[in-house]
Amino acid sequence: MVSAGNTQEWDVHRLPSAEGKNFLVTGGNAGIGYFVAEQLAGTGATVVLGSRDPAKAEAATASIRARVPGASVRHLRLDLADPASLRTSVAALGLDRLDAVVHNAGVALDHPPRRETRDGHELMFATNHLGHFALTGWLAPLLAATPESRIVTTGSFAAKSERLDLDDLQSAHDYRPKRTYGRSKLAQMLFGVELDRQLRAAGSATLSVVAHPGGALDSLTPSRPPVRVRSTGERLRGLPLGLFVQGKESGAWPAVRAVLDPDVRGGQLWGPRVFGLRGRPVTEPLWDHLADAGTAARLWTASRDLTGVDPVLGPE
Repeated sequence: MVSAGNTQEWDVHRLPSAEGKNFLVTGGNAGIGYFVAEQLAGTGATVVLGSRDPAKAEAATASIRARVPGASVRHLRLDLADPASLRTSVAALGLDRLDAVVHNAGVALDHPPRRETRDGHELMFATNHLGHFALTGWLAPLLAATPESRIVTTGSFAAKSERLDLDDLQSAHDYRPKRTYGRSKLAQMLFGVELDRQLRAAGSATLSVVAHPGGALDSLTPSRPPVRVRSTGERLRGLPLGLFVQGKESGAWPAVRAVLDPDVRGGQLWGPRVFGLRGRPVTEPLWDHLADAGTAARLWTASRDLTGVDPVLGPE
């Protein structure tokens, strides 16, 4: 059996078989989510790409099938910025088991002004955190019915230096795009840790695990046309950075291991081996602010009130 702390026994290029299992990857049509989906498809599992854009999902599906002969991949329309639509999306899954969901989708805005969803929520907080909170609630019965199921939440190294302002979760008073993004990812990660606490308290066998990709740059990411095409100039510019960070293919490794490794435990944090920025996936100690159970519990209550979804996590 693989040791969860031993990087030598986990080969990112020779993943264990997951034939017969079903995995849902939100945002599986691009970026790190695409590579999570591609790598999981190589295990023989059925991979569902959660995406609001059918054309992009179709391109990602074609790319995966071209690289993974016989891959079982399909698309589920999923708009995390519209929580009211998620119940219908989950009903459309049409699965009798769901072995893992990877909460990966996200939006990052580089410049002001602040944007809101049609429900009046700040866009990054709504998509990155609230949408995944609500989705978990609707997926909970299916996950509970699947032995040894997992919920893997993909956070960000950007969250390490941020702290939540529980009185301004949606950055109505202090909106700075990079800070708001980092805080939205921190909210996701706090949710993932608190979710495992609540799953254990409810007597559930489902695990909640948190992962982050380290420093994952487009310039170090291999091409996957038409999903992603890297120019020669971009590749050359990225070479020096490869000493410190990595591309998105490698950035997918922690989440993939969190899905597949039989020795993974609930409540763990997985990231790259070298300073948390690059390298093979390993467990790392929970960051101090991720271990703050009081803040996480208050965030849970606020998320429940904002989404109107109260996840029922125990076995039926």
